[in-house]
Amino acid sequence: MELINQHTKKIMEGCKARALDAGLSFDKESLEYIVTNRDLLELSPKLMIPTLYDYWVHDVEVLKEKGKYELYPSNPYETVINTRPAISFYNDNNPDWLNVMIFYHVLAHIDFFQNNYFYRHTWDYDFTGQALSDKRMIAALRSEKGRWVDYVIEFARGIDNLVGYHRELSQKEKPHQTRREKQLDYYFDEFLQKIKEVNTSTYIKEINRYNQCIAKTGSKGEDVFFAEVHKKNPEFKALFEKHLKKKTKHSGDLIDFLTENSRFLNQEENQWMTSVMEVVRNTSIFFQPQIRTKIMNEGWASYWHSTLFLQDDRINGHEVEFARVDSGVTSMPRVGLNPYALGMRLFEFIERCADQGRYSFDFQRLNDAHQRRNYDGHTGQGRDYIFELRQYLNDFMFINTFMDQDFMDRYKLFVAGRRLNQERMVWQYYVKSRKAEDYKEMILNQLYHPPHIDIDMIKTKSNHLYLNHQFEGKPLVTEYIANTMLGLEFLWGGPVMLETSEVKTSAAPQETRMLPGLAAPAKEEKPPPKIEWQRVLYTMENRKLKKANI
Repeated sequence: MELINQHTKKIMEGCKARALDAGLSFDKESLEYIVTNRDLLELSPKLMIPTLYDYWVHDVEVLKEKGKYELYPSNPYETVINTRPAISFYNDNNPDWLNVMIFYHVLAHIDFFQNNYFYRHTWDYDFTGQALSDKRMIAALRSEKGRWVDYVIEFARGIDNLVGYHRELSQKEKPHQTRREKQLDYYFDEFLQKIKEVNTSTYIKEINRYNQCIAKTGSKGEDVFFAEVHKKNPEFKALFEKHLKKKTKHSGDLIDFLTENSRFLNQEENQWMTSVMEVVRNTSIFFQPQIRTKIMNEGWASYWHSTLFLQDDRINGHEVEFARVDSGVTSMPRVGLNPYALGMRLFEFIERCADQGRYSFDFQRLNDAHQRRNYDGHTGQGRDYIFELRQYLNDFMFINTFMDQDFMDRYKLFVAGRRLNQERMVWQYYVKSRKAEDYKEMILNQLYHPPHIDIDMIKTKSNHLYLNHQFEGKPLVTEYIANTMLGLEFLWGGPVMLETSEVKTSAAPQETRMLPGLAAPAKEEKPPPKIEWQRVLYTMENRKLKKANI
């Protein structure tokens, strides 16, 4: 692995200038490295962070990927990581024209990293430097504690998808609250809702009373408002002072709860484990936005590498090669999901609609199909519109808001179904639905959505930890429950209970109907059976797992 030469660096700097002129925004400093395919295989398990801590699973992944590479050699073009400065890696056999295209793609990624609000907790520091410090700390502990370091890493990684990522973002939004602001938040968020447990009507009345005080007396409105609060609730002041003394450093996720409340971890001889768990937690939080913005991020980069390279005179003579490479990256599959292709087309579609004023009220109120098809308000605001989306949205909001029937019809998208042809013993794919709602549901079901698991403070008594899975229609992966709870029991130092939902019963087999126009053995795909859910309780005690219905 080595830095790119001066000739290639000059190409990169030229791409930066053109990208900035087009409206992209990013730090001018960046590092580019030339790597071989095998180098990329070794970096991939470490999420392309060369300084990430060592862990035995990384070595297993390297061996697995090397085995795959021997059978199916591949040639990845690039990868880029969100650090300060941004670091990117390039294959060692890329020609200059291909590097131009790839540089535009990478610069769009960097623009997305440094401007999308879901990454704002990563803007304040260089993660590679922090990772190097963490790596040295873990190496020193491993030389002293041996395999126990890897046990703690493995147990912490088993729950690192439950980190309080969104709460971390909310703290970045208001990092320095005044006492008055904290008092206001405490009154409405904690005191009224959790202590007084007022009804909705009373809560709204208090909001209106606050707004009236501010409107009538201006800067003194808050004092007038809280004078009445203290009069009606003399205990409020003492409770607020107690609230201020509580720790506010962390987001209150499961790893934080364990490090702060586990009697086992807080024993003097075990406190080193909390440092290892904090490294795992911080690493997970750093990478949370990448997995939550995959479609937008790759679509944004593909949109810009196509837009900028087609306007670049260095494409001359390489149009056919560009078309071949670009189609391999951004072709829309008929079955499955390509985030590059879907994201790019959705950005292009949104830009076109915004240019035509199709997000205006005048267009939305039209019901006539002919008028909708030919509507064009000539606003010219499409490019500004997608820049704003790039700043404020993640994949869920992007797909849920802008994927509509017009988008489906324009790109002739559909949801594919699958059935078994018993005569030929092959799977047959067919068009199951062309509705935007069905296609949107298919995409949303593939997005990252970790389970919502809370610590039940009422049922967490003595030395027992009680976890409650807030069921959202998707059960936990049963095969992982035992090992995860084994790790939790070790870190907690006592029995751990997990309440969740599992399938209770299913309906009787559905009757199969023949499909017209097909060979007789071909049968219609069976509709999914009706599912009933049962709350169950898993208990891990003395490394033995028990399960009971609730």
